[in-house]
Amino acid sequence: MTKCGYATIIGKTNVGKSTFLNKFLNKKVSITADKSQTTRSNIYAIKTLEETQIIFIDTPGIHRKSEKTLNKVLRKKPSEVIHDVDVIIFMVSGTKFDDVDKETLDLVNQSSAKKLLVINKIDLVKNKKNLFTFVEETFNKEEFFAIVPISAKNNLGIDLVEQELENALPDNEFFYPEEIDFQSKNFEISETVREKVIRLLGDELPYETAVVIEHSEDQENLLEISANIYVSKPSQKSIVIGKNGEKIKSIGIAARTDLEKKFGKKVVLKLWCKVQKNWVNNPISLESFGIKS
Repeated sequence: MTKCGYATIIGKTNVGKSTFLNKFLNKKVSITADKSQTTRSNIYAIKTLEETQIIFIDTPGIHRKSEKTLNKVLRKKPSEVIHDVDVIIFMVSGTKFDDVDKETLDLVNQSSAKKLLVINKIDLVKNKKNLFTFVEETFNKEEFFAIVPISAKNNLGIDLVEQELENALPDNEFFYPEEIDFQSKNFEISETVREKVIRLLGDELPYETAVVIEHSEDQENLLEISANIYVSKPSQKSIVIGKNGEKIKSIGIAARTDLEKKFGKKVVLKLWCKVQKNWVNNPISLESFGIKS
């Protein structure tokens, strides 16, 4: 009998959910950066094994409360899926467990789904014995069907998570063909560009950027793309463009390189930067940028 079901990954920002998912799938489906609010949408992905099919939902990380509309929208995303999945992977980072982790665990415990505790970034824990103490002092082990320490960055323990998911999922026929893309091509393009913005400008421009594809034309050996990078203030526009246009040029080169690898063809990418004042507090702007409440 085959197994099939839904699994979601929930944890606070920067615990490594997207890095884990990319390593688990052996392909990049979710952008990564060491900055808060990198993931803004629920990302859907699938892995089909010999007798098991796992449909993943990667959610935006839980972060501290803020009055900004964008923050409020992102904080709602994880709670939208916890009652519709078979397994919740609750992810923490090393032996750190703060108020936001606690809030996230409280949310996870509202679901009747099976729960798997994944302790990521164990490569940063110098004394591995501290992991046992951390689990004993922090969690009720009875709440989890398994506890797995991993290092997503170093690809350690990913196979153990796979085994536990296979054990936990219900008996079902496969829901989908083996290969299916849940995200649109334009979504993948805009996320790739936004990743490069965050990585190249994250310290100067934490998260008040959005990327919108204005035009894309997909030919047999060529993909032509025009996209706008939106910011909230005129001062941020000068940061994105940089002196003599060097920053936006660097963003374009880095994004184009990734997109050519992803799609296996030449890419022509044209980027502009525009100001949409205070878009992070404007529900209409958020909707037009694909960030749905």
